Amino acid sequence: MSSETFTTAMFLIAAVISAGVLINAVFPVVYTLAGTISSSSHKVDERLSTDVKIVTTYASSGNNTARIWLKNIGAGRIADANVRQADVFLGGQGDFVRLGLVSDAPAQNQWTYEILEDTNNHWDPGETLYIQAKTDKIPAKGDVVYFQFVLPTGLSRSTTFTAGV
Repeated sequence: MSSETFTTAMFLIAAVISAGVLINAVFPVVYTLAGTISSSSHKVDERLSTDVKIVTTYASSGNNTARIWLKNIGAGRIADANVRQADVFLGGQGDFVRLGLVSDAPAQNQWTYEILEDTNNHWDPGETLYIQAKTDKIPAKGDVVYFQFVLPTGLSRSTTFTAGV
């Protein structure tokens, strides 16, 4: 009888130790996985709540300038830092360049922006982003102009339109 009790106790102790080892090995992996899933979920939510629409465009080959208005139609606001890191492409179809951002009036192959109705240094839902750009890649009057705006989050909007005077 005592040998059965001793054997049962040994098996019980071995089971408890094995469970402890298993928990110590599995718990960090589960914890890390939960953090990764949470982070990915946040990024997907951010991407889904961000949407932008190109409202209207104008380009002039005479003075190599373009003006573009974009509206934040998503549910989330876009940080001013993300707008500063955006890529802007402008020019003729198949002959466009990436423009560099400047804070004052744009020179050749540069762009600047202003968030209209801005009160908090964020591009909030419903607010308009006004882009002014300059490049010699704008084609002659009546030809097609290509414009693309890409946020660092991957959101991309592009359009083609006809150049004016």
